Amino acid sequence: MERYRNIIVLDTTLRDGEQVPGAKLNVRQKLEFAQQLKRLRVDIIEAGFPASSQGDFQAVQQIARTVGDSVGITALARAVKSDIDAVYESIREAEQPLIHIVLGASNVHVEKKFNRSKDAVLQMGVDAVKYAKTLLPQVQYSTEDASRADFEYLWKTIEAVVKAGATMINIPDTVGYAEPEEFGHLIRRIHERLKNLDDSVILSVHCHNDLGLATANTLSAIKNGAEKIECTINGLGERAGNASLEEAVMALKVREGLYGCRTNIDTTELIRTSRLLTHLTGLDVQVNKAITGDNAFAHSSGIHQDGLLKDKQVYEIMSPEEVGAESMELILTARSGRHAVKHAVEKLGFDTSDTVGFERLFQRFLTLADAKKEVYDHDLYYLLSEHQEPSDAAHPLFELTSFQVVTNDICPTATVTLKINGQERKGSAIGDGPIDALYSAIKSLTGIDAKLTSYKINSISHGKEAIGRVNIQLEVGGKTYTGRAMDTDIIKASGQAFVNGINAMVLAGAIENDSDITNVM
Repeated sequence: MERYRNIIVLDTTLRDGEQVPGAKLNVRQKLEFAQQLKRLRVDIIEAGFPASSQGDFQAVQQIARTVGDSVGITALARAVKSDIDAVYESIREAEQPLIHIVLGASNVHVEKKFNRSKDAVLQMGVDAVKYAKTLLPQVQYSTEDASRADFEYLWKTIEAVVKAGATMINIPDTVGYAEPEEFGHLIRRIHERLKNLDDSVILSVHCHNDLGLATANTLSAIKNGAEKIECTINGLGERAGNASLEEAVMALKVREGLYGCRTNIDTTELIRTSRLLTHLTGLDVQVNKAITGDNAFAHSSGIHQDGLLKDKQVYEIMSPEEVGAESMELILTARSGRHAVKHAVEKLGFDTSDTVGFERLFQRFLTLADAKKEVYDHDLYYLLSEHQEPSDAAHPLFELTSFQVVTNDICPTATVTLKINGQERKGSAIGDGPIDALYSAIKSLTGIDAKLTSYKINSISHGKEAIGRVNIQLEVGGKTYTGRAMDTDIIKASGQAFVNGINAMVLAGAIENDSDITNVM
């Protein structure tokens, strides 16, 4: 029987993907996505950068406690003791914890970023690995910007950190500079030397998409000996993004005979994972995106449709069912019973064991079904997010209780009522248009002069009463905060998104204390 190599898949959506402006998730959202990555059967989740903030530390720790029983958990550290300590403390409760250390390897990184000699930077890496090994047995070392590094210095670094105890060596194409043939050649050279040095060390790659070559470079690396790949869902990541997990995994599956490799990924969860990420971040996937785009399995030309009717293999190299596309959509109506709704909710990966909570959810479903007539999976995501949004007793948050907007050519006006600490405050404002008036009223009531830097509306479901999603970004004190909301009433969603953005500032500590919030109103 033909033997296939198993490729380890690390998902870094919650670390590298979350570095995208507007993609910041709260702890509950990160846990929800980590649970879906567990269902997708990724081998390792890179859960964050715990030294960056207390919030990120707590999120990594919660993920390690929640899904770390069956999924490897890692987090990023720079080559300094405090970062490594933060990673260890946040992931130590996982059954398969892995410390991930990153340090520059190219001339431009060593000379410009660190302003040290090559030997001094190499010694930093060795010391970091030695220290990490005193805490945990599994340590990954990433040679940042490896695709632009001098090969002999790169190899000297790899050799030194392996001797110091690194169990995985990760080769990042940090700025998306590599080309597939060139990158494959680099990986082959490292692979051959690494196996002679210590054949138990795993060789990994992490590719960025600045030239649109991240998936191609990842696949080229696999052909040339890479045993582990680092990816994100939807290719989310800094600048042009990372290698797309769904593209790399399906390429290996569809062309299994060519690559001779397999992964542990449950590909029927790919579409569900993609849609959940879109829902949580508000960042849409282009319609013609491979695997997860809305049109990835759509055929509109007459010639294609005729061929498909005769035999699907004429124009399909993989079936929608393989990636979970065909089984996603279930249309519900007000006549759908509790059992049907419960089944649909569970199919989306949500827990329905809380009987009282599910009953509240079902009543809200009936209200929405009466308004929309037909309820789709995207609508259920909306209901579930609203249903499960947590309160934070330690921070009094603003609540939009009512609003009225009057728009005309002369003087658009908004009247808003907000609640905080059980107290209601009402105010009115005028603006250039209905949304401007609404936001001016909210700003006057909160006393927070937030600058609106981005405002985006999308329809996320079908029909006349489709749910609209509003995604905004607010700037205060040089920092950006995201607010999102969904409703069949787009004005209401706009107001709620603004309030959610203000609440994000409160939770992040951008507003000094509780009394400040109360006194401004």
